[in-house]
Amino acid sequence: MACHQEYDFQRKFIRIQEDGPKRVGEKLEYYHRPNVCRHCDDPACAEACPEEAITKREDGIVVLDYEKCTGCQSCVEACPYNAIEFDEEGQTALKCNLCHHRVDNGLIPACADNVCLAHCIYFGDPAVIEEQMNKKREKRQTIEAAGKK
Repeated sequence: MACHQEYDFQRKFIRIQEDGPKRVGEKLEYYHRPNVCRHCDDPACAEACPEEAITKREDGIVVLDYEKCTGCQSCVEACPYNAIEFDEEGQTALKCNLCHHRVDNGLIPACADNVCLAHCIYFGDPAVIEEQMNKKREKRQTIEAAGKK
């Protein structure tokens, strides 16, 4: 929903793959796995684009310039994560630009701005994010251990 809201319900850059339910022990588990641009260190999509419509910024954000895109789909084929789609209507590739317009204004991308009810999408320093994730894991383990007593 974050992409939809940020882009006036015209675009959606995060696709969710549903996995499950699967029986794990005595429980059923159901996962939602986001498929989104990973903003690679060495983006194959940028290398594949003959129009140089995809560039990597100094801050690591990989941006697709929709004005330069001719719709050749070379980037779609080159992306190892299947994170680039082709918009039949607009005849251009579509990918997450990590809301660089927000980042440029000191904000965080819409998807990481507490839109996710489970607060599973992070943006920022990887060390800080890892610390936050570890705290969540510890809390979950404490809750699960208390439930078994």
